[in-house]
Amino acid sequence: MTDETGSEHGTDRVRLTAHVHGHVQGVGFRWWTRSRALELGLVGYASNQADGRVLVVAEGPRDSALALLDALRSGTTPGQVDLVVERVDEPRGDLDGFVER
Repeated sequence: MTDETGSEHGTDRVRLTAHVHGHVQGVGFRWWTRSRALELGLVGYASNQADGRVLVVAEGPRDSALALLDALRSGTTPGQVDLVVERVDEPRGDLDGFVER
């Protein structure tokens, strides 16, 4: 099904930026996130932040980005996720692969 712009629902490309709060550093969280993102065909990175959060930036099809967001909130991640604060924007196209930073 297409919308008024002619793009298919769920296949339009987006940029997901998610700040993951909780016990998410030193527990394999970035590796786990990278694995899920690659399975979903996303590009981007997962980066430890000085305040203890992990920043996840991913670009790809909307459905895939939202599936990654669901996975981050699923309760099956390494460590313990207390809160995920996300933003979905237009993609920038400046990412290649999915890396841990």
